[in-house]
Amino acid sequence: MSFFDKFASKLKEGIDDIKDKIDNKDEQRPEGESYNQQYQEQEYQRPPQEYQQPPQDYQRPQEQQYRPPQRHDNEEGESNNRFRSFAPQRSGNNAKWFVDGCGYMWAVSVAIEEARESIWILDWWLSPELYLRRPPSQNEQYRLDRMLLAAAERGVKVNVIVYKEVSQILTLCSEHTKHALEQHPNIAVFRHPDHAPSGQVLESGIVSSLENISFNPLKLAKLPGDGLKALYGETDDIILYWAHHEKLCLVDGRTAFMGGLDLCFGRWDTNSHPLADAHPTDINKALFPGQDFNNARVYDFEDVTNWDKNKLDRLTNSRMGWSDLSLCLQGPVVEDIRAHFAQRWNFIFKEKYDVTERKYSDLMLRREDIPDGYYQQDGTNVAGADPSRDDQQGVSVQLVRSCTKWSNGVATEHSIANAYIEVIQNSQFFVYIENQFFITATGDKQDPVKNQIGAALVERIVRAYQAGEPYKVIVCMPSVPAFAGDLHADDSLGTRAIMEFQYNSICRGGHSIMEEIQKAGVPDARQYIRFYNLRNYDRINGGSARMNIEQESGVNYEDARREHDDMVGAGYDGRGYQTGAREGQYNREYDQYQQAASQSQDSPFDTVSACYMEGGPSITDIPFSGSEEAEMDAFVSEELYIHSKVLIADDRTVICGSANLNDRSQLGTHDSEIAVVIQDNDLIDSSMAGQGIQVSRYAASLRRQLFRKHLGLLPDQDCTRPDENFLPLYQAGNAYDWGSPSDNAVADPLSPEFDDLWNRTASTNTAIFSRAFHPVPADNVRNWEEYESFYGDLFFDKKDDDEKVTEKARYAYGHVVKEEFQGGVRELKDLLAGVRGTLVEMSLDFMKDVDFAVEGLKLNAFTDDVYT
Repeated sequence: MSFFDKFASKLKEGIDDIKDKIDNKDEQRPEGESYNQQYQEQEYQRPPQEYQQPPQDYQRPQEQQYRPPQRHDNEEGESNNRFRSFAPQRSGNNAKWFVDGCGYMWAVSVAIEEARESIWILDWWLSPELYLRRPPSQNEQYRLDRMLLAAAERGVKVNVIVYKEVSQILTLCSEHTKHALEQHPNIAVFRHPDHAPSGQVLESGIVSSLENISFNPLKLAKLPGDGLKALYGETDDIILYWAHHEKLCLVDGRTAFMGGLDLCFGRWDTNSHPLADAHPTDINKALFPGQDFNNARVYDFEDVTNWDKNKLDRLTNSRMGWSDLSLCLQGPVVEDIRAHFAQRWNFIFKEKYDVTERKYSDLMLRREDIPDGYYQQDGTNVAGADPSRDDQQGVSVQLVRSCTKWSNGVATEHSIANAYIEVIQNSQFFVYIENQFFITATGDKQDPVKNQIGAALVERIVRAYQAGEPYKVIVCMPSVPAFAGDLHADDSLGTRAIMEFQYNSICRGGHSIMEEIQKAGVPDARQYIRFYNLRNYDRINGGSARMNIEQESGVNYEDARREHDDMVGAGYDGRGYQTGAREGQYNREYDQYQQAASQSQDSPFDTVSACYMEGGPSITDIPFSGSEEAEMDAFVSEELYIHSKVLIADDRTVICGSANLNDRSQLGTHDSEIAVVIQDNDLIDSSMAGQGIQVSRYAASLRRQLFRKHLGLLPDQDCTRPDENFLPLYQAGNAYDWGSPSDNAVADPLSPEFDDLWNRTASTNTAIFSRAFHPVPADNVRNWEEYESFYGDLFFDKKDDDEKVTEKARYAYGHVVKEEFQGGVRELKDLLAGVRGTLVEMSLDFMKDVDFAVEGLKLNAFTDDVYT
């Protein structure tokens, strides 16, 4: 069940939680003081009509008078900076990318280990027990809480801001984060926002009416929205559902890490994204301890404070791979990052913690941290200040954000949305978008969706078509954006709603991007814009080698593995599975199993994820210690979840940060976000559509690295062998093999050769996965009958009204559909040998013949805003 579906199904419990918070004394302002009482929410304003019209010679087709997209000006228009950001564009910076969590978290660990003055962290979720280096058995000192405590003990001031969730709706347990980290006077953790202030009484009529409502997701969608809006972010007094979504780690005020990766469970991963983590011949090789081994489409983080509730059986289930992107920055832009953090910290401090007996204090910037006088020492902007622009070398970086009064105590700013629109409109050759969501509008006819990024894409594509110019947009996004396993289940309404909003943004509903492009006279929109997902496979090593060791040791593998996880302290407060296992003592199950395992031949194939990467072995050559039937059952597949939030234009401009492509992230009044716009002055020779041009070294290397990973043109990444791409920026820049055959294959994204490679790979992978694993979404599934026949009947039990199983599923979720392979596992492996990388086509015809969200039911204003 996705967190959106949890929100719907548990909102009743959330209301009870809100009432409980009223009496909470540990973090609230003195009784009687209203939370954020001095502010009033301002509605999102549509931008002015006159902004950036198309060129005068641009002739619109007669059948479509297209209105160009508009920039979303800030409510009070107080900033004259580009994109109306609170921060100016700054030159003279350095930037480094990190594709996926393995290298990124290693680099963060280096910076934290070397910190001497301060560590400032913003996160949506922070898991104190997260290991920044793997495997945990070899890196126990690199658990995040231990690293922060060690820093505090050597005098480093640690300031952390995390999103304070409604505990009955989301299981992030920020309360645990706060208490687990605050083990030293130098560590301070703020949680925000409060969902009801101390001493403030909810309107009794609202509470009593909510108490009598059944909060089934289907019934929730039928409720009038107005009475609920005040409970999830439409007033400043109670913020129930909008979130702080930023991700930032700033070390010593000089080195900033930011992007899409939270420092939390489920985010660490390598470029090859192994799905299996069973290690029968050496448990110490385990990479994903406890709930870090997660597949939210099977079981989401049910109760992170008691992580033994993790129901995933590692000998049966796969994890879900996590594809993500973050970066490291140094230079003048860090001044703006420092100021932003200080603004956030001081805003929360004044609302929650500024009491007579202070455990906490406000945060003041040093004068040397603001050399151009652009900010006050409390981080607020100085009116009329003009930042120094002397250094025009290096990388140009500008900080942009989404924030408002509830989240940051400022007028609404949506400079991220402004940046997206302007960069798209000014792009010359292509735009690459990789994002967790894709919900956007092409005008004012797709209520409730307001952001106009889709309109910018339509206008730019139509302009390219009219001018006869080569132009392309490539979008990569998750196939299922919100984790639901069985999309037909009632509690998957939230996921279906999001998917329907996305399809209406892309290709359905009458005003989607593709429909508007074709209305404007473009014969085939797919010649200009295409959509893709990611998927991979693996093989769980649970064969006869494990069974032999279990028999020899008299210990079950899972019992030994749980003791191992407790030994590395991967559970909350060290409790874990409560086996009592600890380093330096005799641990019966673990020690006996490992002793027997040491007598067995070590297996190099606990994962086969290297098989679809560059230089990897063929799956047909990899042995298995067990029967052919057992090997067939050991293969698993899952979508590779895209969590990146990046746009790359022309290999010259990069927008990267925490913001999703939807209203929640882009409008400014909803979730809080930060991002950067990067333009590198270090130019290299390249080509677009066969024409020689110069591009940015930073943007080009990042885009090519991403494309090569998706196409399987990168080697398997070994997390125990760090290279330059595991280090913070001040130790090494990005390592990239310019001019290699794989680099040349992706250098020109508009060439026919690249187009053939990209689409052939996606098409081949899609066909293989469809036959072997029957995943959805799929183009051959257009209604619920086809859904059940192709997918639902195979992988999910049938239940009666009392939730009793009446018919068992034919296959375990994510496993091979064996009836497709009369030739057995050899036929399967011959087929899987054709998979390269993880790129697959996005199904645009999936469920197109039905009302996908709920037949005959329209979502109301409440659910609309939450899901978009």
